[in-house]
Amino acid sequence: MIYEIRTYRLTPGSLAEVEKRFGEAYEHRKKYSPLVAFWHTEIGPLNEIVHVWPYQDLGERARVRAESAKDPNWPPKISEFVLSMHSDILIPFPFSPQLKPGKMGPFYEMRTYTIKIGTLSDTMKGWEAKLPERMKLSPLAVVGHVDLGEVNRYIHIWPYTSLEQREQVRATARQTGVWPPGGGAGRLLTQENKIMMPAAFSPMQ
Repeated sequence: MIYEIRTYRLTPGSLAEVEKRFGEAYEHRKKYSPLVAFWHTEIGPLNEIVHVWPYQDLGERARVRAESAKDPNWPPKISEFVLSMHSDILIPFPFSPQLKPGKMGPFYEMRTYTIKIGTLSDTMKGWEAKLPERMKLSPLAVVGHVDLGEVNRYIHIWPYTSLEQREQVRATARQTGVWPPGGGAGRLLTQENKIMMPAAFSPMQ
């Protein structure tokens, strides 16, 4: 399983219209393959939408995209509002949960970490050792490394029922030593995060 995470930067004030047009077009697109999540940013880099498409592999992605491109209703008619587009192919860590439809949020934190070259294996080992205890505090949606896009990065997405719950969980994790995984800081180069919320038509809510 792979996930394509597509991030579009929009012109200010266009989000409502973009989500409306995207939701209408998705009714035609979903017969080719399902969307698993569609979010917009609330905190962090504003005026962004993030949509996530699951595929079995790159071959299925290529086939589906070729088929859907022939549909007159796809892609959504939003080009006038899009300032930039970025795509990452994410390969989940072997122990990662799978993204699936359902209510987990409505607040989702996406954290993107750039790591030193050659440290991915140790990063995964650290996560695998600590994640079971961390997930007793709150669930993880997915964690994986970027295979196509800007590499030497990994992305993890955490759902929360509220921003208050996020603060409480993170404080408890630090105070009890449950999280973060040991040794991770020495492998990190940069860290970024954004808080996102789902569109009405997003399978993940």
